[in-house]
Amino acid sequence: MTVIIITGTSTGVGKTVATAALAVAAEATGRRVCVVKPVQTGVATGEPTDLATVARLSGCGDVHELTRLGDPLAPDTAARLRGLTIAPVDELAAAIAALAADRDVTLVEGSGGVAVRLDTDGRTLLSLTGHLVETCHDVRLVVVTSLALGTLNHTELTVAAILSAGLAPAALVVGSLPAELGLAERCNIEELPRVTGVSLRGCVPAGVGGWEPDRFRQGALGWLDSPALLDG
Repeated sequence: MTVIIITGTSTGVGKTVATAALAVAAEATGRRVCVVKPVQTGVATGEPTDLATVARLSGCGDVHELTRLGDPLAPDTAARLRGLTIAPVDELAAAIAALAADRDVTLVEGSGGVAVRLDTDGRTLLSLTGHLVETCHDVRLVVVTSLALGTLNHTELTVAAILSAGLAPAALVVGSLPAELGLAERCNIEELPRVTGVSLRGCVPAGVGGWEPDRFRQGALGWLDSPALLDG
């Protein structure tokens, strides 16, 4: 079983659409795929969740949301604001490991970036990843980033945090590639692998989250270096 954890340099960089594209790529190889969102925040009643977007775009029906909080805040902040008790990271990891045991590929979409606190004990996606490394055969971290000004700093800090936790990022993916690249974007697409030491394994075009599912699924097969992401 392979667990691929999709994190980002910030919120809004395209993690959900990148997760959907990776689900398409994995299912196209005949693998049994599920997608997990450990903690979903900031979704009002009637609005689509991240997993609903993944399911619509990719066609993957095996999706699992473990915790939902209504306020658009970091999970621990949202829980404390409402006086709620949420599952600690070790319980989230156990639930993900149980799902992964019966699938070939389990995609885990994080909330925000690697330092966002997922529970009221202050543990983060890095803690969650550490737990999964102990129980699952093959765990990989994919960092979704942007090409905008500031991305070199944000991405290098994210990679440094992952390395300091004793983990290794498997790949970078650009989550929203502009149709026209300016000077910063043209430079950053070359500089990101150089400054981080992590290979860039795909670019998802901007705006594809609004595409019809059939068009998205056809396009997704060409956006990512699927063998590198899925097979290592």
